[in-house]
Amino acid sequence: MLPRFPAPRPAARRPGLPLLAAAGLALGLGACGGTVPTTFDLTALPGAARGGAARRSIVVAEPVGLQPFEADRIIVREPGAAVSYLGGGQWADRLPRLIQARLIQSLENANRLKSVSRPGDKVAADTLLISEIRAFDIAAASREAVVDLSAKIVQDGTGTVVAARVFQARVPVDAVSAPVAANGLDRALSLVLADMVRWINAGG
Repeated sequence: MLPRFPAPRPAARRPGLPLLAAAGLALGLGACGGTVPTTFDLTALPGAARGGAARRSIVVAEPVGLQPFEADRIIVREPGAAVSYLGGGQWADRLPRLIQARLIQSLENANRLKSVSRPGDKVAADTLLISEIRAFDIAAASREAVVDLSAKIVQDGTGTVVAARVFQARVPVDAVSAPVAANGLDRALSLVLADMVRWINAGG
């Protein structure tokens, strides 16, 4: 007669294993078909009722900024200066190029300058506008959309700085979410653009 051995016991189920397996499945599904972020645009100032007598021309360079501002992501600034990207939303283009386009359109709509162009247009101009994005984000602690741009008007040919100024605006936001953040930043930019257009049209 063959010896009998006790039947093997079923392996003990470790707590948390099904949860880990489910999480892995969710990550796998998310990787296969992730949610496409919503694309948001920025708006230019509306057209003026009538133009003035100014006949100056200006070239508007693309704003420069630190690396986070070079992308098309919506930025959130946490307490302690930590920076993160807000999920679920993105800008219609790289932020510097988008701001440049809306500033050019706003200046054109004001109808006070002879011409408004980009550096690549090869259009002769009296002055050059250079700018820097110092802030374009959501302050999570205060729940505000913050836009901070510095600008210089430079005389073409000589490189002399004619005028320089910093433009700032803060707009309260109800929540730190992509649609609310994009709307708040668009409204803050509109305030900054209005000040910049008046300043540029006045010659700085």
